[in-house]
Amino acid sequence: MILLGISTCDTCKKAVKALQSAGHDVTFRDIRAEPLTTAEIFEIVTEFGDRAINKSSTTYRGFSDFLKMSEPEAQIAAQPAVMKRPVIRNGADWHIGWDDAVQSKLL
Repeated sequence: MILLGISTCDTCKKAVKALQSAGHDVTFRDIRAEPLTTAEIFEIVTEFGDRAINKSSTTYRGFSDFLKMSEPEAQIAAQPAVMKRPVIRNGADWHIGWDDAVQSKLL
């Protein structure tokens, strides 16, 4: 299981801890330290569409109007922290966020 996020994100930290406690082998990948490839961004956007972007984040609110109007791929490529976190890949299954629905599927 791979969890994509940023190391300073409290939600990502909670998700890693809970998943490990539930017996999952979790690989955490800090997308700031190890940026996503174009192919990885494409996979995430293909899976989640606009939901891949955290439009309530300070990162998104700081975008220029041009970047806000850009495709999600361009937004994540320009500023990875704008991606909704965590993004979890468990084999062929993808999950985004750490709400009750995601937790009930993975824990």
